[in-house]
Amino acid sequence: MQEQKPKKYNFMAKLKDTSRPFNKVRAGAAIIVLAGVLLLGIGIGNGTVQFGSDGLYRKSLQDNGNGKLSYDGLDELYEDLKSGYDGQLDAAKLEDGLKEGLVEAAGDPYTEYLSAEESKEFNEQLSGSFEGIGAELNKEEGKIVIIAPLEGFPAQKAGLRSKDVISKINGDSAIDLSLTEAVKKIRGTKGTAVKLEIIRDGKPLPFEIVREQITTPSVKWEVNGDGIGIMTISRFGEDTVALSRQAAEEFKSKNVKGVLLDMRGNPGGLLEASVKVSSLWLENGKTVLEEKRDGKTIRNYRASGTPVLQGLPTVVLIDGGSASASEIVAGALKDNKAATVTGTKSYGKGSVQELRELQDGGVLKVTIARWYTPNGRNIDKEGIEPDQKVELSEADIEAKRDPQKDAAFAKLR
Repeated sequence: MQEQKPKKYNFMAKLKDTSRPFNKVRAGAAIIVLAGVLLLGIGIGNGTVQFGSDGLYRKSLQDNGNGKLSYDGLDELYEDLKSGYDGQLDAAKLEDGLKEGLVEAAGDPYTEYLSAEESKEFNEQLSGSFEGIGAELNKEEGKIVIIAPLEGFPAQKAGLRSKDVISKINGDSAIDLSLTEAVKKIRGTKGTAVKLEIIRDGKPLPFEIVREQITTPSVKWEVNGDGIGIMTISRFGEDTVALSRQAAEEFKSKNVKGVLLDMRGNPGGLLEASVKVSSLWLENGKTVLEEKRDGKTIRNYRASGTPVLQGLPTVVLIDGGSASASEIVAGALKDNKAATVTGTKSYGKGSVQELRELQDGGVLKVTIARWYTPNGRNIDKEGIEPDQKVELSEADIEAKRDPQKDAAFAKLR
C-alpha cells in the first residue's frame, strides 16, 4: 500500500452499521479484544515486530527497559493455545487480535486498531455510503449506545433515539460485545432485517429494522418563507466543506435575514471540515480551536477564507447527539459571539484522533491531543451548554413537533 499522509478525524464512533465515527466512518469507539498471539512468530527471529509503514511502531521483543515493550510469555501462550485448542485457529484473526489487544491496553475508548475490512467500512461511512440501518454507535460503561440515528433512514424511521442502549442483537446479548462486534452484527445486506432489543428509561423495547443502502450528503439546506437560511449538517465528511460553502453562497445571493445551523444528532467527523465550516462565519485569524498535548499547546486552528456568513444573525441547534466536530463548530461560534446556541447540552467529546495507515492494510486510530474552545475550555464528558435550553420530548417527537427549531426561528425573526 502506498503510504499516505495521515488524516485527522474528530470522530465519535462508527455504526459500521457499519462505527464512529465512523465511525467512525469513530465518529467515536471501543475495540475488539481477541486473545491473538500469532504475530509473535514474525518477530521472534529478528527481535522486532513491524506495526507501522513508517517504522514508528517498531518495538523490541527482547528488552523491557528504556520504554520498550517485552513480549515474554506470548510464545508459550500461543504454543499452548495451538496445541490445546479444540478447533481451528484463524491466523489472520489472531494477528488482528494481538494488535487490537495491544491498542486497547492504552485504556482510551477512542484509540483503536482497525483491520483492513474495518478501515474500508470506516471510510465508507465518512463518504456517506454503506449498507445498514443508519445510526451512530458508541460504547459507554460497557454498553452499546446509540449516539444518533441518521435522519430519514431505517433506524430513525423505526423510532430509535439518541442514548438508547442496545441490549440484544438478533436475540443474542450485546452486553459483552465490543463496538466493532456489535456493528458487524447490525450491519448487513440491504433488504435483510436485524432484530434489536433497546433499553430506554429502564424498559426493554423490541425493534425489527430492514437494512437499506445508506447514501446521503452531509449537508442539506433551504431558504424558508421567512427568508431564513436553514443549513443541516449530519456529519463532517469529505463533501462537507464544499456543500456548506455552496449553501452559504446561496444564502448570501438570496439575502437571507438569518441562518439556522442545525447540527443535532451530528456525531462528528473530519476536524479540518469543522474548521472550514466555522470559517464561514468567522473573520480570518479568529481562533476556532486549540490543540493541547500533555497540557501544552501544539497547534491553534484559525479561521481562513471568505467569511460569507459573517455578521448574519445565526442560531446553532445542538443536542445530546451532537459530538466532536459539531461541538468544535458550536464552541467556536459561541465563544466568538458569532451565533447563539439553542437546544440541549451536547455529547462531550474533547479529543482528537489521527489515522495512521499500516502495512497490513489496517489503520491505527490514535488519540493525539485534546481540543479546547477559543475560551480555553475542554468539553470532554461535559459537552457544550446552550445559551437557550429547549427540550425535545417524546411527546413532541410523536406529535412531530419541533420546539427547538421553533425557538430558533423565533430568535431569528
